[in-house]
Amino acid sequence: MTSFTIHTVESAPQESKAILEGAKKQMGMIANLYGVLAESPSTLKAYQQLHQLFSDTSFDAEELTVVWQTINVENECTYCVPAHTAIAHSMKVDPAITEALRNKTAMPTAKLQALHDATLSIVRNRGNISTAELEAFYAAGYGQQQVLEIILGLSQKVISNYTNHVAKTPVDDVFKKFAW
Repeated sequence: MTSFTIHTVESAPQESKAILEGAKKQMGMIANLYGVLAESPSTLKAYQQLHQLFSDTSFDAEELTVVWQTINVENECTYCVPAHTAIAHSMKVDPAITEALRNKTAMPTAKLQALHDATLSIVRNRGNISTAELEAFYAAGYGQQQVLEIILGLSQKVISNYTNHVAKTPVDDVFKKFAW
């Protein structure tokens, strides 16, 4: 079996170089996920754009974390769980939230629990969330916009979680302290 290449700026296809350079400038490194995705410039670009679009939704940092980590944990992504734990720390998300997500325990608030439950149902049921589950989500203070934003976040996570499974992407050193 051939291992997936973790590209650097120098080894990446031409169309991926600018994105990798930008990532290195912004994060001070090129995450292994980006290095793997660089093999397909279109996939790397889609992932980067979906990440930005999801980050710009109506969700705050805690809610973004709940959606990302609910999906990461459900998909058993041993790369993304540590990476998003580090991201949550950088976004000043309460560590109790990240630990609850990582350990599959209850969220600290009813509203975040409703977000977690709706996200999990959408993932597990491939979008076939029940009317009762939607009503519980709406009763917690969310609306149709947030349902669609969960689907946007799921789109991003399908690219990263599935890529990491297929490529067996090694966790970057900076994320290893958050291993899961």
